[in-house]
Amino acid sequence: MSKSSLDGVEALIFDVFGTAVDWRGSVIKELEALGKKCSLSESSDDWAEFASEWRTGYIHNTRRIAGGGIGSGNVDIMHREILEQMLSSSKWSHVGKVLDDDTRAHLNLVWHRLNGWPDTVEGLHELKKKTIIATLSNGNVRLLVDMAKHAGLPWDVVFSGELFNSYKPNPATYQGALKHLSLSETPHKAAMVAAHIFDLRAAAKVGLRTVYVPRPQEEWDIADLRAEGIEIKSKAEGGDVDAVVKDFHELANLL
Repeated sequence: MSKSSLDGVEALIFDVFGTAVDWRGSVIKELEALGKKCSLSESSDDWAEFASEWRTGYIHNTRRIAGGGIGSGNVDIMHREILEQMLSSSKWSHVGKVLDDDTRAHLNLVWHRLNGWPDTVEGLHELKKKTIIATLSNGNVRLLVDMAKHAGLPWDVVFSGELFNSYKPNPATYQGALKHLSLSETPHKAAMVAAHIFDLRAAAKVGLRTVYVPRPQEEWDIADLRAEGIEIKSKAEGGDVDAVVKDFHELANLL
């Protein structure tokens, strides 16, 4: 990979859920602890399914709202609405019966307590020496701040879709981040870093450069990509992103 793919980049804008933090592993771990505390019989696989269903509800709702649909602009509220729907469903109602309101409220904030991938914290500190490092997440501001404190994520600035009255992949979110970084006129001086190709394609449309970081089980669109015969690779290799890196350490080396 040529370093020229990211030459002149002054700011890296990061997706958070899945890219910087392992939401799946973090949520499953808390669900397992809750299950033991409440004497529930669910296995790790069951809790993995619960976490995936919760996350899928978030994906569908944020994309729908980003496209102009009606819904909450605060992910804490959205997560709680999805959780309540799940706990009242026939599939999970036995779990709902043993969770009082305080327990549900605490569980809903599990998204504030996500842990980074093994390379995340050290990699971000390396990158912070070279560029501005910012979030651009659909998570609300308080969620992102709490998560940063919990996981030790050294962001220079926290941008959230909540600040721009929409969610990714609405162009307004990327343009809003660029505006506050004083890069609206030179978007190529910023690069979006994500483990989701839909996020990078949307960022590229407003002029940002793009960095793909594959994470385990994280590419929600991979089935669609394979059906299209598309492999995620850099432009130098005939793909549609500026760089593909295995982790944040490799990204720091590129810079």
